[in-house]
Amino acid sequence: MLVSVVAHRSIMSEAAAANGSPSPAPTPEVPATELAQLALEDEPKVSVADQFKAFSKFGDSKSDGKLITLSQSDKWMKQAKVIDKKITTTDTGIHFKKFKAMKISLSDYNKFLDDLAKTKKVELSEIKQKLAVCGAPGVVSVSAGKAAAAVDRLTDTSKYTGSHKERFDASGKGKGIAGRRNVVDGSGYVSGYQHKDTYDNAH
Repeated sequence: MLVSVVAHRSIMSEAAAANGSPSPAPTPEVPATELAQLALEDEPKVSVADQFKAFSKFGDSKSDGKLITLSQSDKWMKQAKVIDKKITTTDTGIHFKKFKAMKISLSDYNKFLDDLAKTKKVELSEIKQKLAVCGAPGVVSVSAGKAAAAVDRLTDTSKYTGSHKERFDASGKGKGIAGRRNVVDGSGYVSGYQHKDTYDNAH
């Protein structure tokens, strides 16, 4: 749409110049907000039908994308967070099996969603919106904050136990080979003695 608006104005200007007629009064520039909106309208949007085709092929290399199984539908709904405390896999199984087929078409799938939404008293448009924007099959986004917190927790040496704990000192620095093997101390001091090599300094 944005391209067509700009092209139309360019053609009108060229035609006026060729006929020798005075150029029309310059039209006001399109506001930046309107340009942004036009640009967004030109971007392709993923529909439920597109996602249906993608998920119906997920895990099945022989699928042509026209029929979807209950298992594929459940994976899709879990990724889209449609399946939650209110809608469960038991609910989807009951409504899917009403079609008495292992796989159903997009037309029947829309009926399945409509029936499920009415039974569970959920807005059909909300379900379809979640299914459309959940991303490609198998792609689950993880926020950076959660990922960082998990890494911090797993690398906190103060929480290690057993033999793993022995591989690090109090500051969290690794002991190297001493942390993996029982190295014999031949100094003559009792294990754990804290005043090693201090006798000469005191006398």
